[in-house]
Amino acid sequence: MTFLKRAAPACALIFSLLATTAIAQPAPSAEAQREWPQVDQERPWIYRGSDIPPDTEWTFGELSNGVRYAVRFNEVPQEQLSVRVRVDAGSLHEQDSERGFAHLIEHLVFRQSRYLKEGETIPRWQELGATFGSDTNAETTPTHTVYKLDVPGIDVAKADETFRLLSGMIEAPTLSESGVRTEVPIVLAERRERGGAGKRAADATRETYFAGMGLAERSPIGTVETLEAANQKSVRAFYKRWYRPENTVISVAGDLDPAVMVQLLEKHFGDWDAKGEPVPAPDFGAPTPGPDARAAAGALAPVDKLTVLHEPDLPVSISYTIMRPWEKVADTIVYNEGLLTDQLAMSIINRRLENKARAGGSFLAAQIGQDDVSRSADMTFVSITPLGNDWRAALADVRAVIADALTTPPSEAEITRELNEFENAFSIGVETQAVQQATDLADNVVQAVDIRETVAAPDTVLNVLRSMKGKVTPAIVQDHTRALFTGSVLRGVMNVPDVASGDEAAFRAAMLAPVEADASARLEDKQVSFADLPAIGTPGTVTSVAPIGVLEIETVKLSNGVNALVWQSDAEPGRVSVRVRFGEGYEAFGKDDAPYISLGEFALMGTGMGELSQDDLDQISNGRKMGLDFSIEDSEFVFGAETRAADLEDQLYLFAAKLSDPRWDANPVLRAKAALEMGYDSYATSPNGVMSRDLEQILRGGDPRFATPTPEELKKTDMAGFRKVWEPILASGPVQVEIFGDIQRDEALAALSRTFGALAPREEASADINLSKEPAPTSTPIVLTHRGDADQAAAVIGWPTGAGREGVRVSRQLEILAQIFNNRLFDAMRERLGASYAPNVGSRWPLDRKDGGMILAMAQLTPDAVPAFFEESRKIAADLAAAPPSGEEISRVTEPLRQLISRASSGNGFWLRELAGTANDPNRALAVRTILNDYSSTSPEAMQALAQAFLLNDKSFEVAIVPEGYKLP
Repeated sequence: MTFLKRAAPACALIFSLLATTAIAQPAPSAEAQREWPQVDQERPWIYRGSDIPPDTEWTFGELSNGVRYAVRFNEVPQEQLSVRVRVDAGSLHEQDSERGFAHLIEHLVFRQSRYLKEGETIPRWQELGATFGSDTNAETTPTHTVYKLDVPGIDVAKADETFRLLSGMIEAPTLSESGVRTEVPIVLAERRERGGAGKRAADATRETYFAGMGLAERSPIGTVETLEAANQKSVRAFYKRWYRPENTVISVAGDLDPAVMVQLLEKHFGDWDAKGEPVPAPDFGAPTPGPDARAAAGALAPVDKLTVLHEPDLPVSISYTIMRPWEKVADTIVYNEGLLTDQLAMSIINRRLENKARAGGSFLAAQIGQDDVSRSADMTFVSITPLGNDWRAALADVRAVIADALTTPPSEAEITRELNEFENAFSIGVETQAVQQATDLADNVVQAVDIRETVAAPDTVLNVLRSMKGKVTPAIVQDHTRALFTGSVLRGVMNVPDVASGDEAAFRAAMLAPVEADASARLEDKQVSFADLPAIGTPGTVTSVAPIGVLEIETVKLSNGVNALVWQSDAEPGRVSVRVRFGEGYEAFGKDDAPYISLGEFALMGTGMGELSQDDLDQISNGRKMGLDFSIEDSEFVFGAETRAADLEDQLYLFAAKLSDPRWDANPVLRAKAALEMGYDSYATSPNGVMSRDLEQILRGGDPRFATPTPEELKKTDMAGFRKVWEPILASGPVQVEIFGDIQRDEALAALSRTFGALAPREEASADINLSKEPAPTSTPIVLTHRGDADQAAAVIGWPTGAGREGVRVSRQLEILAQIFNNRLFDAMRERLGASYAPNVGSRWPLDRKDGGMILAMAQLTPDAVPAFFEESRKIAADLAAAPPSGEEISRVTEPLRQLISRASSGNGFWLRELAGTANDPNRALAVRTILNDYSSTSPEAMQALAQAFLLNDKSFEVAIVPEGYKLP
């Protein structure tokens, strides 16, 4: 069983409890949850050697050939089956000549297998309703390969077909010479797209941390040399060695009787018979001090290998780790109590580091963490982002905070504060366990197997926490802190702009320098309570309540002009979503406001409200489920939070107070300013970075409000300017509140009246002119340059379409057309040319603007392939206009879209998104009624007509991102 100490992807339990799912579904009925008995089993295989109470919702078993499985019923979402097949074969299982083979086989499994001919796999899964890339996917890590399928519209027949096809993929992939030759260029394209300064830094970090161990040289992506040398014989040899029943675990969760799942697993995987004797897993190695390792005075681990990078486009950064050998543990309750105490100790230190950073220290951010990495090492990590180039001061300050934790126990108040956060998180897991998604549940088992631990029900997790709370003392926390910083070696990596800024000798001297404990970052035991805060104003009254005609959702009008959309729904027990929409969004800004727009996105909520500073906000929400999200949309600003009924009124208070009594603390803005300045140069390190920096402004016709501010522009900003831009925005424009979820309607209306109903009447918003316009057609591409690898490029081509709510059906039909385009471009660029790992086509249709819609196609590729991308894209556009797509092409798109909407529409998030703004504009509800038909019903002639109307090559625009100095043909 795993706790907060695990970092993704190693976490098998707690992170799934903490996660807020994007699409949640209704809770299953009591009858639906348990219509069958749990299989009688002495001790399920995953719990052997553990005293963790088994999660009885799971049925665990083993086939006679050694395949292990875990299955459970789950209706979130309804009529979906989530299947995960984990094979104990990752990059650490490769020999020197096989680097990259585990990942290559992942690709080849999807290419051709026993029941699926060349090119049939993706279309067949699409016919079954699965969306490629989200519902059908796979991953390769150093320790495993996992095949992931989420099949909608499930019934016994479709489940039978799913397991049949999947068994053929796992047991009998073709792995032909032609398949290898076709797939290697695609894998190399994927490898290329990951290149640049970021990859160099990641590789250097891995090689430094795991020096002398297998992981140092075993990146899953492999090497160019070994991949180009791959052939049918060598790939099949790797497959034969590791793809065996005893190395395979199948995890299934979904809307099907578990007994049927077991029968189908036995039917399709039970006769898998691997040839030859099993091969033992290789030794992954252990961290061992090198000849130059030396311990600083009083240090708990000797300083060993250190690496200094000089990547001027990346921010100055320091990371180091204290390493211990990985050991398989007995996953017991006592062990997990120890993990929780470790996490408690780290949370206390992290809060102190954050406190010091907020106060304007020498570092922008710093954090510690712990993870058992790839069953290779038990590691405590320290990461630091210095403020500016004075990395020595930042390193010394962080080490001083850690030294304080090592030498002096924490206070009882600090312990209580962090335990409150843990209990809140685990309680939420219990409250919302009925809507745990099948995908997460299936993943949890895979992750637990990977780290050789167990899974546990949310109630068990909470009980373990509560059982250990009374045992934790300051002295025990200090002991765990010292254990976390004790190890075989300390290894580190630093990036600075140039040699003059620092080298390995300087880094080593700083790591070995004596450090004096700094207790100044310890937080005050300050009590902050909502009960002590002033009221927003005189409570308003509800003047009208009316149904919108969709489900039981109601519009609510308050006496001060605030409108609300309220839905009491038990679809997601324990969850309440809140959105507050106000003002005019991007239209509220002037043409010179871009730096303040970016600063506001990062810092506006942190500047506080009323009497509450950022630290006070942390304190007042301790042990509560509250949020302070903020976003800017075309025509409105949005506050957002995921909360629960018990915390709803206080959550509404914070949002209302931000509008009525904003605070203007400078430090959050200064910190955001420093972060934006430091990160700017890193955009230039890859085509993708340049695209993130510049593309949106191009797509907005050069609108300066969508520009990424430069460091020079940011340096000119100040707090007075920030307040000048944002204060009138918070004070003006209509307000609408949306509350969806597990609430008591009358209590929610009363809370609205006391908070948003108490706001003073607001001024009319003063919107600037709409500066955005369509991109102009281009006769030659707009060329941007990057400073990354010379073999990296990106290309974008777009065709203007339309915008506005009156064209909602057209916008949805265009999404079908875009996905048909995407399938054709995928085949052309990835399959035929091997030129791009993942070309993508999508449609955007702004609902609150008069223009700005477009179909966009983009890809990452080599510079020389950019013209071919444009040529192929224009050809596809012309072909779609010249001749209608086939019915089969359309069904490959519409069936996954239909299934996606059917699954999503069972949860609150779907309705919250689709009905956004309905409180002020009830007509928006009308468009929701046709959404399923609009996305899933069309004709070849309708698609051709849309292509003829919008895919006009003389209206298209092109953007190419190429290396500096490269001349586009």
